[in-house]
Amino acid sequence: MFYFPAEYFLQVYSLPLIPEVRFQKDYFSEYPEQIRVSGDVSLRTAVSYTRKPGYYAVHYNQPSTVAIGAILRLNDGAMSTTGYAYAVFSGEPNQSERGILSPVYTLESNASLAVPTGLVFIRFAESVDVESQREVINRAGYEVAESLSYAPHTAWLRAKSGNIVDA
Repeated sequence: MFYFPAEYFLQVYSLPLIPEVRFQKDYFSEYPEQIRVSGDVSLRTAVSYTRKPGYYAVHYNQPSTVAIGAILRLNDGAMSTTGYAYAVFSGEPNQSERGILSPVYTLESNASLAVPTGLVFIRFAESVDVESQREVINRAGYEVAESLSYAPHTAWLRAKSGNIVDA
């Protein structure tokens, strides 16, 4: 006859009913677990994106690349500022794709998925032109990926290293 203390028995039956996929190892440990994004400054609102376990994104430099088994495709068939198309998969990532993988984040309030692109949007005061700040941007470790002709005080930046996580 086996004797199990009551607390062990209760723990066995108190497991969550919905299984959650967890990777064998953390492929994205260099990425933050949570990203807080400011909303309307006057309202002091912010939202948080949290890494979604069991999901990963593949960044393709050819938008027409067929992503078999993807649960979501972004920028499919169109080049973006990043020059990439993105496909979101569930499960364990393939190590051979190491350089083109990133985690997937979810918006806490409505579970929308988000994929980091490696781009940072910057906006100076309207009287400050991005071109006049190029040296400062370079010293900070970034380069201008795209200037916006209709808003010369704004630009999309990319980390000089080319690594998404560095952005």
